Amino acid sequence: MNPILGHADGADTAWLLVAFALVLLMTPGLALFYGGMVRSKTVLNMMMMCLAAIPVVWIIWVVFGYSAAFGPDKGGLIGDPGAYPGLRHLFGGFGDAGSPDGSSPLVQHVPAILFVAFQAGFAMVTVALIAGAVADRMKFVAWLLFAGAWITLVYIPVAHWVFAAKSLTGASSGGWIVDRLHALDFAGGTAVEVNSGASALVMALILGRRLGWPRDPMRPHNLPFVMLGAGLLWFGWFGFNAGSALAANESAALITANTLGSGAAAMVAWLLVEQLRHGKPTSFGAASGVVAGLVAITPACGSVTPLGALAVGAVAGAASSYAIELKYRWKYDDSLDVVGVHLVSGIVGTLMIGLVASGDTPTGVKGLLYGGGLDQLWRQAVAVLAVGVYAMAVTAVIAFVLDKTIGLRADPQHEADGLDDVLHAESAYDFHVDRGRGLSGLGG
Repeated sequence: MNPILGHADGADTAWLLVAFALVLLMTPGLALFYGGMVRSKTVLNMMMMCLAAIPVVWIIWVVFGYSAAFGPDKGGLIGDPGAYPGLRHLFGGFGDAGSPDGSSPLVQHVPAILFVAFQAGFAMVTVALIAGAVADRMKFVAWLLFAGAWITLVYIPVAHWVFAAKSLTGASSGGWIVDRLHALDFAGGTAVEVNSGASALVMALILGRRLGWPRDPMRPHNLPFVMLGAGLLWFGWFGFNAGSALAANESAALITANTLGSGAAAMVAWLLVEQLRHGKPTSFGAASGVVAGLVAITPACGSVTPLGALAVGAVAGAASSYAIELKYRWKYDDSLDVVGVHLVSGIVGTLMIGLVASGDTPTGVKGLLYGGGLDQLWRQAVAVLAVGVYAMAVTAVIAFVLDKTIGLRADPQHEADGLDDVLHAESAYDFHVDRGRGLSGLGG
C-alpha cells in the first residue's frame, strides 16, 4: 500500500499537533505519578524507567516499528516491517524532486508523519506503565532491553490488530480485531491498558516480591507528586482520546466530554468505596480513581453518551478500588497497582461498550442496554481475552530469556540500599549539610 497523496486539512492538522503534545506529556506525567508512589530511595530510578520509554520506542518506531504496526497487512496479524524503513515515503513527496503540486502523504486528512509521531506516543506510555509493577527491584539495563523487546514483540502486533483498520490506512485489509472481529476500541483499552496490565502481572510474578513486602510499610513518599502526575495524565488524556478522532470535529468534542466525565465519576466512586471500607477518603485514592476512570473510557469514549461515560467511570472506579487489594490476598507484588487499575479498568471499559454503547455516538453501535443484544459484548470479550493471553505469554518468554542471560532483578543489597544511588549515582533529595562552611560562606 502506498500512502495517499494530498493536501492536509489545516484545522485537523493543528488539532493533532496539540493532541500529540498532550500524549507525549503523559509519559513525564506518569513518571511523576509513579515517582511519588515509590520510596524516596528509588524515585529517580522509577522516573528514569518511565522517561527511557521515549527514546527506546521512538528509535524502534522510526526504524521498523511504525511499518510493522500500520504497514500493509499480513494476514490480519502484523504489518509489513519493510514497507516504510526509516519512515520512508511518509513525509514530503516521493522521489528527490518531491511532489510537483506540493501534496504530501496523508492518513485521512492529516500528514502521515504526524500520525506516526502521535501513535508513537501511545507506545511510549504503554511500555512505561509496566514499570509500575517492577518498581524498586529491576536492573535498569534489563529494563531497557525488556522495553525494546516488549514493544517489538507484544505492543506492535497488538497495535496492528486493534488500530490498523483498513478504513484508516486505505489498505484492502487490516488488523483482525478491528476489521474481522469488529470489536470496538477507540483509543486503546486493549492495546494499551489490557496489554500493559496483563504484562505487568507476569513481570511482577517473575521478578518476585520486594524485600520486606508485605510485612514492611512501603507508603508513597510524595503524595503531591502523585496528585500532580494524575493531573498531568488527565490533561494529556484529552489528546489521547479526542486526538484519536484525527479531526477537529463533533466526534472529538463528544469524546472530550466523555473523558472528563468518566475520570470525574471514577474519582467519586473510588472515594465512596474508601469512605465505606476504611472511613476516610484519601488523596492517593482520588488520584488513583481519576486514572481508573480515564483507563476505562479509553476504549469506550467514541461509543457512549456522556451519561454512559459516567456509568463507565463509576464502575471502573469502584472495581479498581477493590481490585488493588487482591495483591495482598493472592501475594503478588504489583508495586504500584498496574494490575488493579490498568488491567481491571481496561477490561471494565472494553466490556461495558457491549452494555452501554449508543447508536447516537461516532461508532454508531448499540450495546445490550440500548437494544443491541449480546452481539457486541461477545466481540469485546474475545478481544480482551486474546490480547491478555498473548501479552502474558510473550512477556513471560521475554522475561525468561532476559533473566537467564543478564538477569532481571537487582542485587538484594542494592535493592535494600536504594536503586537511585547504586544504579544512577544520584539522590532525589540532598540532605547533606556542608559543615565546613558557615553562614558567611553562603553564595560565596
